[in-house]
Amino acid sequence: ELGEALPPFPDEARNPANKVPGCVSQVWLTTEYGPGPDPVVTFAGDSDAHIVRGLVAIMLALFSRRPASEIQKTDAEATLKALGLDEHLSPQRANGLRSMVKRIKRDAEAA
Repeated sequence: ELGEALPPFPDEARNPANKVPGCVSQVWLTTEYGPGPDPVVTFAGDSDAHIVRGLVAIMLALFSRRPASEIQKTDAEATLKALGLDEHLSPQRANGLRSMVKRIKRDAEAA
């Protein structure tokens, strides 16, 4: 349901530069930076798989529209554990999720 609520992702953004490596399903993320020394970073994303699209929605809710410094400090694995998702993800999906988090944190660090 969360994945279905994601805003439409532009077809032109489904390109190799936005593709998240390490995911079994295809996942794309775009990043926009606000102004300032600790810019607010906004992410948009999508996947070709429904379950993964829901995981993208969770990651966007956790990280998007937050200052870069806050993104760097956020412990995604602890949040997923608190939600109980860590025990319901296959090892492949968990690796893909880690790849998404790594990409998000790398983009925030670049800010």
